[in-house]
Amino acid sequence: MNILMISTEAEPFAKTGGLGDVIGSLPKELKKQGTDVSVMLPLYKSITKQYQSQMKFVANFPVVLSWRTQYCGIFQMEHEGITYYFIDNEQYFYRDNYYGYYDDGERFAYFSRAALEALLHIDCQPDILHCNEWQTAMVPVYLKTILKDEPIYQELKTVFTIHNIEYQGKYDQSVLHDLLGLSESDRGILDYNGAINFMKGAIVTCDKLTTVSQSYADEITYPFYGNGLEHIIKENSYKLLGIINGIDTNQFNPAKDLDITTRFTKNSIEKKADNKLFMQSKLNLREDASVPLVAMIGRLVEHKGIDLVVSVFDEIMEENIQFVLLGTGDEKFESFFRQKAVEYASKLAVVTTFSSQLATQIYAGADMFLMPSISEPCGLAQMIALRYGTIPIVRATGGLKDSIIPYNLEDQTGNGVTFQSINAQDMIGALKRTIELYREKDQWHQLVKNGMDTDFSWKNSSREYNKLYKSMLK
Repeated sequence: MNILMISTEAEPFAKTGGLGDVIGSLPKELKKQGTDVSVMLPLYKSITKQYQSQMKFVANFPVVLSWRTQYCGIFQMEHEGITYYFIDNEQYFYRDNYYGYYDDGERFAYFSRAALEALLHIDCQPDILHCNEWQTAMVPVYLKTILKDEPIYQELKTVFTIHNIEYQGKYDQSVLHDLLGLSESDRGILDYNGAINFMKGAIVTCDKLTTVSQSYADEITYPFYGNGLEHIIKENSYKLLGIINGIDTNQFNPAKDLDITTRFTKNSIEKKADNKLFMQSKLNLREDASVPLVAMIGRLVEHKGIDLVVSVFDEIMEENIQFVLLGTGDEKFESFFRQKAVEYASKLAVVTTFSSQLATQIYAGADMFLMPSISEPCGLAQMIALRYGTIPIVRATGGLKDSIIPYNLEDQTGNGVTFQSINAQDMIGALKRTIELYREKDQWHQLVKNGMDTDFSWKNSSREYNKLYKSMLK
């Protein structure tokens, strides 16, 4: 069984968020289980010279995109046992950022077509193409349209994974012919609500459709979460499966992490306090190991529930806590928190840049981790927090609902604290319950132990993917 994952991100080559984490970790775990996996990515300008120097040129060939004929080069390298193929075209990928350009539709339509053409030039002969997000959505579309009569492609199966349905790749109707090179008879595949919708095309043409948690798979069949595609999701629900993401437990390991000041395990959890004192000193907070330290790390945007935090922030800061926020996003939120950092100088630290090292130090030093997301397809931060003995306080949605089990005082089960509604008072109520738990040391130690015992490795999730792949080849 040979799987080729097609993606626009994979750590350590390119990453903006969860997609990069997934494609950086899942192939390695699949390979441990005996599945032959390789990955195809754009050759971005930002990929470091360290990696580019290891790449070997494979071939070059023309790629036809409607009336355009574009150059494509293929490079190959091995990294941690996985073969990576890189699509080279400087016009499209030699840029400072991965996304956010006026011609993103053209760039990633090209990438999808080039990935398929590359199969004629590389040693990898996959059984299944596993595509991710709207940027690779044209792969299954092209297989069912322009390339459907080509013998080499006819046995190929496709999986399409929605990591976040908010980003769909919607463009003007004119791109059907002028950019994608499709005929009028193919319009129905991509046409939706007056636009050409790349993601919609993949949903209807892929053989299997997945999302990154079981709850999110259900949620996106409803208008609140479906972002306009809920009807299409429902129509294709017979091929829909939710498989929760994992994390790289070797990378996120407080017993070995060189970025934190004091390493620890669940059996030496008292050493975690050293990391709190280090964070307090580093961020100019009052040094006190006994005060509850609440953290938030992530994008400052509405769907992350930042509005809820803003609306009751003064009430939050009335509690005997310290608060650390790390993240970037909407300027109105960045400005709000910078202003509050002046107002609450001794107990609030705000860093509106991003540093992976600082993020890890915060995970290790904080006691509680607040994630009040309006929607959260999977979420990795809550899993990382638990690896470092930091208790998540989350709204029960998507992957947060699937990964965080409310702590039960009576039988001492569960690994976090949850609240249900999109309501600031429910959120602050959950925070106050967590602070009360923190004061009951026996209960708190049990909760922290439960959290650190939770298995968020890719082992279980990769087994589910392998089951899916095997079912497609029967």
